[in-house]
Amino acid sequence: MTAHVVTTAAELRGLRGDTGAERAVVMTMGALHEGHAALVRAARERVGPGGQVVVTVFVNPLQFGAGEDLDRYPRTLEADVLIAGKEGADVVFAPPVEEVYPGGEPQVRVSAGPMGDVLEGASRPGHFDGMLTVVAKLLHLTAPEAAFFGQKDAQQLALVRRMAEDLNFPTAIVAVPTVREDDGLALSSRNRYLGEPERTHALALSRALRAGEQAAVAGPAAVLRAAHDVLAGQGHPVEDRDDRDGSDDRDRSDDRDRSDGSDDPDGLDVDYVALVDPASFREITDAAWQGEALLAVAARAGRTRLIDNVPLHLGAPR
Repeated sequence: MTAHVVTTAAELRGLRGDTGAERAVVMTMGALHEGHAALVRAARERVGPGGQVVVTVFVNPLQFGAGEDLDRYPRTLEADVLIAGKEGADVVFAPPVEEVYPGGEPQVRVSAGPMGDVLEGASRPGHFDGMLTVVAKLLHLTAPEAAFFGQKDAQQLALVRRMAEDLNFPTAIVAVPTVREDDGLALSSRNRYLGEPERTHALALSRALRAGEQAAVAGPAAVLRAAHDVLAGQGHPVEDRDDRDGSDDRDRSDDRDRSDGSDDPDGLDVDYVALVDPASFREITDAAWQGEALLAVAARAGRTRLIDNVPLHLGAPR
């Protein structure tokens, strides 16, 4: 199957197809891999042979902060079109920045609110405002009945769901489980930056998540302890998030310094390990908490920042 490439909203509107046909969208920044392929396949399954699957490829400048890898982010449109078509996409919408933001940076943006200020939001201020702004625009431009997002970016997924609910988007937000490589590393476009030593260190992230998941029956403290134990020998110490106040005003100069490309010789530089409510992303502090939770981790391996998570059930098995 060959995907039709369009670069303007007008072209996209012209490809809507049968009035009654369902459209699904998979939003990406390109550099497609098997994780994206799984999203496209899920979208195709949802709409069936008579529906339409649109893959967007747009590197959104609003969600990159100062010193982040906007210029370094891989652009592989030709390969992306081939992958999208092979997996069942009908259309690849690859607009230039001027098409998405015709008047320059938008003066009005979507605010992620309190949920966007913690974890990834604390480490990357403004990131989620930029992400939600472009997702809102792409939902308007593509007008899908369903939009598919990966569980790997769990905080992004939760925020998109919250935005769709709070702002009455008539779109079903569908989660697709994280796709992992054979060694357990969560698939990410940034994995290509990892050298052999960095990749070896990065594998500790999925091991820590598995250890936490296996301890879930014993409660929140056991989950965090198990994850910390795995990461303890991987480089910089893991910060105890219970010692932070809500402002998250710790000095991040060390994080910024490592973004200049120098490798960390000691292994992983762990930003956070957190156990949160998957709906609100509030950290779970009640030792007696039972029910659904999410164990999330972020760390830098060399110059590459990686995130991962695992949904789990605290307390007695269901």
